[in-house]
Amino acid sequence: MTDAATRAQALLRTHRESIDRLDAILVYTLAERFKHTQAVGRLKAEHDLPPSDPTREARQIERLERLAQEADLDPEFARKFLNFIISEVIRHHEKLQK
Repeated sequence: MTDAATRAQALLRTHRESIDRLDAILVYTLAERFKHTQAVGRLKAEHDLPPSDPTREARQIERLERLAQEADLDPEFARKFLNFIISEVIRHHEKLQK
């Protein structure tokens, strides 16, 4: 292996280690977020509130799109990601309503 290939392999390993750490952060952050949304869902169920709040959801999507732009992340990706999370939260809230 050439020196350039060895350096490339080391750099690749460093990037992958960073990706692995960031993946762990994402998983633990999502778990923490879902703990809070589950608490919200239980509160809504206890007080007979609707499982979905379209006004808040729209504000959150707009907020996330702005944050994505600031972070140089594709806002469309951020919107799709948050829509997926919101749909999961609503699904959980609907289960709690039954």
